[in-house]
Amino acid sequence: MDKIAVIGLGYVGLPLAHAFSSRYPVVGFDIARWRIEELRNGYDRTLELSDEQVAEALANGMTFTDDLEVIRDCNIYIVTVPTPIDKHKSPDLTPLVKASESIGKVLSPGDIVIYESTVFPGCTEEVCVPILEKVSGLSYLSESTTPTPSTQHPTPTEEANGFFCGYSPERINPGDKEHTVTKILKVTSGSTPEIALKIDELYVSVITAGTHLAPSIKVAEAAKVIENAQRDINIAFVNELALIFDKLGIDTHDVLAAAGTKWNFLPFKPGLVGGHCIGVDPYYLTYKAKEVGYHPEVILAGRRINDNMGIHVANKVVKLMIHKGHTIKGAKVLMLGITFKENCPDIRNSRVIDVIRELQDFGCEVDVHDPWADPEEVKQEYHLDLIQNSKFNTQHYDAIVLAVAHEEFKKIPLQASDETVIFDIKGMLDPSIPDARL
Repeated sequence: MDKIAVIGLGYVGLPLAHAFSSRYPVVGFDIARWRIEELRNGYDRTLELSDEQVAEALANGMTFTDDLEVIRDCNIYIVTVPTPIDKHKSPDLTPLVKASESIGKVLSPGDIVIYESTVFPGCTEEVCVPILEKVSGLSYLSESTTPTPSTQHPTPTEEANGFFCGYSPERINPGDKEHTVTKILKVTSGSTPEIALKIDELYVSVITAGTHLAPSIKVAEAAKVIENAQRDINIAFVNELALIFDKLGIDTHDVLAAAGTKWNFLPFKPGLVGGHCIGVDPYYLTYKAKEVGYHPEVILAGRRINDNMGIHVANKVVKLMIHKGHTIKGAKVLMLGITFKENCPDIRNSRVIDVIRELQDFGCEVDVHDPWADPEEVKQEYHLDLIQNSKFNTQHYDAIVLAVAHEEFKKIPLQASDETVIFDIKGMLDPSIPDARL
């Protein structure tokens, strides 16, 4: 039986490892010792798995480790590490490179390495494969390495000295308890026709929603990166509409509600675009486009609009406070939410920070409350101290900004005075409550 090692136990890797543990021996590997200890103790801080589900995985025989030697006897390695961008908004492949180096140290002939991390088209074979070859001393076996057109897969001699690769892009939606990993159709691919079928069958065995076998690794990579680029562009369009309608004195949500009565109108809403996918993935595609001599116009225009929405919100809040007679320097602002999306503890690449920093630049004193976010992570990532429920009263603030649509915020009584500015970024409140919505 195949033995699977999942490399990276974050929002993507852990649910995937849990799914595979119902059918296969699975080892979850992560370089973070504290993460391994938490999981061994039955707790997942991402909340993607409940305590019961972690216990279920452990009962199935799944183990967690930060020791490479423990995964040496695996024959399938699935890489689910982050692929962020750097300060220049170029791909930061450091986690992917280090994961490939680690796997190369334990790779054996005939093994399969499957990448799930979002990358630009060509990354697996242009960046990761050479690292695996160099560290392992083995050869990469692909369709192009077959010796004759009639040979559909490597000979036993070749396989004894080589390894295979595949790419199956992750489609995890953090915090979504309905569209979980097994219920989302999976794109698969492999370096040879035979291995592509094997990889597809592997995922079919646990993905109840089914699979789509792509014709090549590069096609699968491209499919993933355009999924989020498409969403980014659509959100950028409605964000631009929000900017226009703000100047026209029209409520964007009212316009979208009216336009949405047409059967084929797409239901996108304005907002802050952050997180580890939509706010990042388009830069992987534009990076590769520039590398091959094409300057992308639409994708980058959408990114510029979305990246500047936090500044727009902060400026709008300040103007509203001025209109109500507030002195901006020293004004107290309550920010409700810091995670990148609702009902989820994930703070990675949250664009709420853009609103906070801009307000602070104006001289405002900003308090942040988020019942989902881990205070230590927020402190480490953004140098902010979260306030707890018992430590704030909405009446004490000059402005309140609803930044994230957590369910808990529906229960907070906004007992604000007439002078308090209420800005609803998410369009979550009754239209009669906020002074403005995005």
